[in-house]
Amino acid sequence: MTNIRTSAQIDKIREASKIVAGCHEGLRSVIKPGIQTMEIEHFVDKYMTSHGAKPAQKGYFGYPFASCTSVNDEICHGFPSKYVLKEGDLVKVDMVAEKDGWMGDSAWCYAVGGLSAKAQKLMTTGKECLDIGIKKAVVGNRLGDIGYFIQHHAEKNGFSVVRDYTGHGIGQQMHEDPTVLHYGERGRGIRIQEGMVFTVEPMINAGEYDCYLDEQNGWTVYTYDGSLSVQFEHTIAITGNGPEILTLQEY
Repeated sequence: MTNIRTSAQIDKIREASKIVAGCHEGLRSVIKPGIQTMEIEHFVDKYMTSHGAKPAQKGYFGYPFASCTSVNDEICHGFPSKYVLKEGDLVKVDMVAEKDGWMGDSAWCYAVGGLSAKAQKLMTTGKECLDIGIKKAVVGNRLGDIGYFIQHHAEKNGFSVVRDYTGHGIGQQMHEDPTVLHYGERGRGIRIQEGMVFTVEPMINAGEYDCYLDEQNGWTVYTYDGSLSVQFEHTIAITGNGPEILTLQEY
């Protein structure tokens, strides 16, 4: 059952979400060629704890890190490691902060140095897909409207939308109802109501949408054809005046 949040509860989610947004802002000066993805992990862990939050992903079903750092053809849930980022890489950083029992969630894709023209187009399209999906998250629309317009924009630009991983409700649990697909049909799915809080987090592949799971660590997801993948994610609250982006970053 989808939770309808009170304004006081949304305030709690907003506080956790602000910490996530601030951490992403701080990462812009950290991510560059020559650093290990484990350095991203250390920054995220320290930032959250120093701001009074708990890295909610750490220990979640045994996941060992405060962040997911997914590089190039890794779609999501990449393990921080000694991998050294190089010019032209794409790194997705996903994190969830828990503060006073409430959570905020956001993933962002970062360019490591200069990008190829195709990688830059993929980045631009991925962010546009996020923005387009959020604009459709208004009272009276259905969840299928979000997915339809994301899929249409991605495919119009020659890319594909990952099917296996979705957006989700969030609050006192990391993953709650509703499930938010990033593909599908207009006019399908549950009606969007004021007070809902959920994530929109399209994962856009340069090639086909098929993916596979790393059998060794049981977490990391790769594009089946080895193509690049990007992801952008916000936690949003549905208001009578439109969607409020709780994890909004300052540029």
